[in-house]
Amino acid sequence: QVQLAESGGDLVQPGGSLRLSCAASGRTASIYTMGWYRQAPGKQRELVARITSNGNTNYADSVKGRFTISRDNAKNTVYLQMNSLKPEDTAVYYCKAVDGRLNYWGQGTQVTVSS
Repeated sequence: QVQLAESGGDLVQPGGSLRLSCAASGRTASIYTMGWYRQAPGKQRELVARITSNGNTNYADSVKGRFTISRDNAKNTVYLQMNSLKPEDTAVYYCKAVDGRLNYWGQGTQVTVSS
């Protein structure tokens, strides 16, 4: 019904920046909430940021002031701008979309912050 294609993960030095992208395809008309989650080795998957169709956002405390989530509804794409990256941000980042009944997940993209 909905497919999510993620991109943008990379190796970056501490203090650097990355922008992740997630493009939704298929039956995208009913997607309300989109968000980014991450999972580090040995850790549970956690919410990083989410955004609704009307622009309301929520962030994990650990990324507030450093990360910005946005979406382009015309392109059915959500972005995560990550600045001032820290080694503890290293994780696989997953895109999620909710259409009001079902959850859809992307395949994940690796972000590694290391010098």
